[in-house]
Amino acid sequence: MREIKIYDTTLRDGSQGEGISFSVSDKLKIAKKLDSMGVHYIEGGWPGSNPKDMEFFKEAKKIKLKRSELVAFGSTRRAKTSPTKDENLKGFFKAGVSTVAVFGKTWDMHVTDVFKVPLRENLEMIQDTVEYLKSKKLRVFYDAEHFFDGYKHNKEYALETLRAAVKGGCDAIVLCDTNGGMVTSELGVTVRAIVSEFGSPVLIGIHTHNDSGMAVANSIAAVESGCSIVQGTINGYGERCGNADLCVIIPNLQLKMGYSCLSKSNLKELTEVSHYVSEVANMKQQDNQPFVGRSAFAHKGGVHVNAVMKNPETYEHVRPETIGNHRRILISELSGQTSIVLKAKEMELDLSKNDPKTRKILKLVQNLENQGYYFEAADASFELLMKKALKKYKPFFALEGFKVSIEKREDNTLISEATIKVRVNRRIEHTAAEGDGPVNALDNALRKALNKFYPTLSRMHLSDFKVRVLDEKAGTAANVRVLIQSQDEKSSWNTIGVSGNIIEASWQALVDSVEYKLLKDKVK
Repeated sequence: MREIKIYDTTLRDGSQGEGISFSVSDKLKIAKKLDSMGVHYIEGGWPGSNPKDMEFFKEAKKIKLKRSELVAFGSTRRAKTSPTKDENLKGFFKAGVSTVAVFGKTWDMHVTDVFKVPLRENLEMIQDTVEYLKSKKLRVFYDAEHFFDGYKHNKEYALETLRAAVKGGCDAIVLCDTNGGMVTSELGVTVRAIVSEFGSPVLIGIHTHNDSGMAVANSIAAVESGCSIVQGTINGYGERCGNADLCVIIPNLQLKMGYSCLSKSNLKELTEVSHYVSEVANMKQQDNQPFVGRSAFAHKGGVHVNAVMKNPETYEHVRPETIGNHRRILISELSGQTSIVLKAKEMELDLSKNDPKTRKILKLVQNLENQGYYFEAADASFELLMKKALKKYKPFFALEGFKVSIEKREDNTLISEATIKVRVNRRIEHTAAEGDGPVNALDNALRKALNKFYPTLSRMHLSDFKVRVLDEKAGTAANVRVLIQSQDEKSSWNTIGVSGNIIEASWQALVDSVEYKLLKDKVK
């Protein structure tokens, strides 16, 4: 089983993705998570380019990575500057790492049009830089920037740049599809040629971008063609269309192709790491992301669910638990009785396929979804529906009434206020609260009224709120669907409401959210 070294560049290349900005604290958190999963190399940033990355390397010395090697990134020396005087290279030594990645120009057009130096001088810049860093006892990865474009436009010069790095003593050559334009079949042919010429004693790596939607395929093809290092990012974050997604590459290489990337136990952390990084990056996790997405092992159609329960291989290409994910059975108008029974089992409810209650619940779901409900996105509301239908549920409170008002003042500020009256065990609580909007005010007033009865509600909050108009042609008279995500210190849950009145739809979702929290906490 050939070992493939995983080189993560989320903290450097991934941070160049639109909408992503990591603080030093963010980068340290992600580095520790990647180290826990056991990636071989973590590229921390470019210490010679900005104070934040230098601060990261300073702080990273304190966390003592156990499994991963921290790598500093930078460029070859500048033209007409010796390596000993180049400020960029000095950053490597300040970073205090033992492994560095140096990129150099491989495409002759970049040398003449961007660097504006003679082709020969660029070769000297590459060799001088690598030699100097090796003289300082550093492990040196040479990133051949724009290699594939350079190879297509001036093959011999592109090869000369690699030879310069090898003469300098580099430990590895990483072939970069910097523009992300390579087609997989063509890339494989090129990589095989490079491995044939340079593959001993240096290692050959691959670094691809996703501008043609082929970054993952190109990385895998490169491994098949002889590369032993794969660079990429968690969730494919990166500039423009992103980098190769390690969350897709790793399980494909290991589970399907027989390569060794991570230990089996560490591979099970992949989904958790993927979701963790998306949270730190403040980027929405893509539900349909292969392997680690929330929908990757979600089954909706009744025929599919029935088959998966008999043999998971019928609709699952790998076992979800191998990469830390899990199977989900979705409830919708397409569901069959098997789906209802399985969801009941998850909730520890006794229900069989032939039970009349099962058919009753399925019919109820189908009718509600016809009205605009969408239970596959609102598991908490569905659990409440199930328990109510099976008479396994007792309400925690009853609404006596509420009123929501919005006041626009002379200075154009908007003030929302909600007053509410609820009954808990024959006791009436009447209170009011303000909020940023009418729904926020209603949410605040509801929990304020209930807090003295159920203190655990103080530890939950609304984390997302979505509204969708169900029939645009009906205009302002259309039904709306409100989806609310709530969370506490342990988990998050989703609830739903549908009505022709947005406040009423929001109220339905808010009530389900609060009641699910109390149910989850086993409040009596």
